[in-house]
Amino acid sequence: MDSIANFLFEVGMLSKTPRSGYQFLGSGEESVAEHILRTVFVGYTLCKMDESVDELRVLKMCVLHDLPEARTGDMNYVNKKYVNVDEEKAVSELTESLFFGNDIREVIKEFNRKKTKESLIARDADQISLILKLKECGDLGNKYSEEWINFALQRLTTDNGKKLAERIINTDSSQWWFKEKGSWWINGNSR
Repeated sequence: MDSIANFLFEVGMLSKTPRSGYQFLGSGEESVAEHILRTVFVGYTLCKMDESVDELRVLKMCVLHDLPEARTGDMNYVNKKYVNVDEEKAVSELTESLFFGNDIREVIKEFNRKKTKESLIARDADQISLILKLKECGDLGNKYSEEWINFALQRLTTDNGKKLAERIINTDSSQWWFKEKGSWWINGNSR
């Protein structure tokens, strides 16, 4: 039970680990845990768009793909030019004492290998999570977010991922809550 308790404390570190690329973008911030949560919801959505995939495997990859960052931190594209992270060692050490550690290792390996349909969907979910955050930054005035979105779009591999991303970039990020611009915004009620 000690190893399980330690694992769950380690998972908590993801909420304290910032996604580091936003320092270069100049706006936006999120923790690795926040990114993972949105990635899970995107992965779930992509699975509903293609019911031929193993939803559980996709969701496991979405949940676990950035788990090593509790140990390594988030390495953005500038960091990766200069720093080599030993993710394999991080995964090995964080899973070695867990009776379900092999499952975590295999899920992360599948995600990183990019060979299965499920891994490609999970990877698209990861990129679409980023695209959503960048779109929000762009809608609030960040002039660089569109260029970053264009690079993320090039990383997408599934047809549904590409279709969903296209819809996202053509949707105002405030539309879900600010689409009815009527008297409620004046009077505070729907009458």
